[in-house]
Amino acid sequence: MSKKLTKLCIILGSIVAVSGMLPQHEAFAQEKESRIDSLTLSLWPEGAPEAQGDSDLDTPTLTVYLPEKAATSQTGVVIFPGGGYAHLAMDHEGRQVAEWLNSLGIAAFVVKYRLGTRYHHPSQLKDAQRAIRLVRANAGRWNISTSHIGVLGFSAGGHLASTAGTHFEGDYGSTGTAGDPLEEIEPRPDFMILIYPVITMKPDYTHRGSRNHLLGENPDEEMVQFLSNESRVTENTPPAFLVHGSNDRSVPVQNSLQFYEALLKHGVPAEMHLFEDGPHGFGLAPEDEELSQWPDLCERWMKSRGLLSGKQ
Repeated sequence: MSKKLTKLCIILGSIVAVSGMLPQHEAFAQEKESRIDSLTLSLWPEGAPEAQGDSDLDTPTLTVYLPEKAATSQTGVVIFPGGGYAHLAMDHEGRQVAEWLNSLGIAAFVVKYRLGTRYHHPSQLKDAQRAIRLVRANAGRWNISTSHIGVLGFSAGGHLASTAGTHFEGDYGSTGTAGDPLEEIEPRPDFMILIYPVITMKPDYTHRGSRNHLLGENPDEEMVQFLSNESRVTENTPPAFLVHGSNDRSVPVQNSLQFYEALLKHGVPAEMHLFEDGPHGFGLAPEDEELSQWPDLCERWMKSRGLLSGKQ
């Protein structure tokens, strides 16, 4: 076994479940037997980069939701709930979405990432990339393919998901920790699912609260441009599925429109669905006849891309 692989095994073995503080291998055994949604792992067992304390607010986590059977699709999705970078809608944009993905045979992973005003960029991106790397490092354990790992984000979580999909080159999310083998794992997601996402930080169409919590009230113009993700799309950006409401008064639909246009310009496969009456924050919208169509449309898109090819 190489020294690099040995170090990686040591790091993965040191990750503990927040609930019960069990060693990782024991936490996986417990989850397999009980099928409860309690497998929550610390993203940073040694403490998050630039952590300001050790409270719940300073402790990013990854909660693992596995299908009743092994992930028959061999696909995994890392979920970023929304909340304006100020709080997290962990139920209707987290747990409920994970359970829907599980019903498709997809393994799902809900991220509790750090928030403003306590934390600003790049803390959120570091948490996002760490989550993707952790899932990819454990792909064999969770029966998913390392090339079938995507991100799904709502609102500000959509901004974080699209940031992960447009800022994976360079050291944007690096902790700078020498010898950390997880940082050598590819952080690029293989696809993006963006639901009423914040995309731009530019003042014309941004969500002001998300921008303030991510960058502060008077951000540097260079950083505004840098995190306006419509301007960061390249031919290497992963394929995307977008959903937005035309009458969204919180996050203008232009966020999705501009991102979609940038994807087309660079030849990146993309599909977008706009709803005439789609107010912000509808989640899976199970009680809305129109809006509740988007999960089925997304399932068809994933199937067309071979992401559900293993579904039984």
